[in-house]
Amino acid sequence: MTLRDVAVVSFARSDHQGPADGLSETEMLLPVLHEALGRAGLAPGEADFTCSGSSDYLAGRPFSFTLTLDGVGAWPPVAESHVETDGAWALYEAWVKILTGRARTALVYAHGKPSAGDPDAVLTRQLDPYYVAPLWPGPADLAGLQARALADAGHIDEAALAAPARSAVTDGAAAVVLAAGDTARRMCDRPAWIRGIDHRIEPQALGLRDLTDSPSTRLAAERAGAFRAPADTAELHAPFPAQETVLRRALRLDATVTVNPSGGALAADPVMTTGLVRLGEAAARIHRGESDRALAHATSGPCLQHNLVAVLEGETR
Repeated sequence: MTLRDVAVVSFARSDHQGPADGLSETEMLLPVLHEALGRAGLAPGEADFTCSGSSDYLAGRPFSFTLTLDGVGAWPPVAESHVETDGAWALYEAWVKILTGRARTALVYAHGKPSAGDPDAVLTRQLDPYYVAPLWPGPADLAGLQARALADAGHIDEAALAAPARSAVTDGAAAVVLAAGDTARRMCDRPAWIRGIDHRIEPQALGLRDLTDSPSTRLAAERAGAFRAPADTAELHAPFPAQETVLRRALRLDATVTVNPSGGALAADPVMTTGLVRLGEAAARIHRGESDRALAHATSGPCLQHNLVAVLEGETR
């Protein structure tokens, strides 16, 4: 089987800096979908494959993601899939679909409205159900333990422990369009070619992990080809400031690499959307000619448990 080149050809995101008051998830998502599809020259429902990322747990109802299909255009019937995690993993599924010849174009989107509930309480359900989850530690509590470990190891200053834990949790949505080969070149003047993607996961039990390191990020980067040539840009999904230190070391980023030029995850943290935003922002820099080779990273779970790394390149002119 011959694998095809796949590129990100368009990207759009919402600009909420807090709760999207008065908007349903479909209403929040609709203008983002139209913008991404319009830039790629596709009509609603025209993409060969559609894949979304969100969380029914955060929404508080089963199969909540089906409600957003009204914004996608589900009639006539479309080929559709969903992942119960950040939209970066939906992009991975769509990439595989195109790579193996099952589609030529794909719409990928993600959305999250954590303001509708208590995300800190909901996200404890990711933890060990016997020893950790009953203590109800929120993501910031666990990130504080990680920062303490980094300070004890000398990787960050003690003063960094007093920094704000993270930005305010934000509602948001994002969408990208993927396309193969010559189709991508017709849709975009300078496609962001996906040269590799890989994702790896750490043990669930925090006591089995070295919180000052991220072997899964390093392995994902290696398998994606990140270390074969230097990158000029890196978009990192670090929900808490100290975690950026871990990621920089795992990805071997030095002063020659522009890190998070879009502002990064700390600029806004739309749960279930931030990883896809990091991929989209890296691709957009390539579209604009501001980058030739970029790394994009997404994470899910407590203390950088699950990590995805993508390598994006623009064609030299």
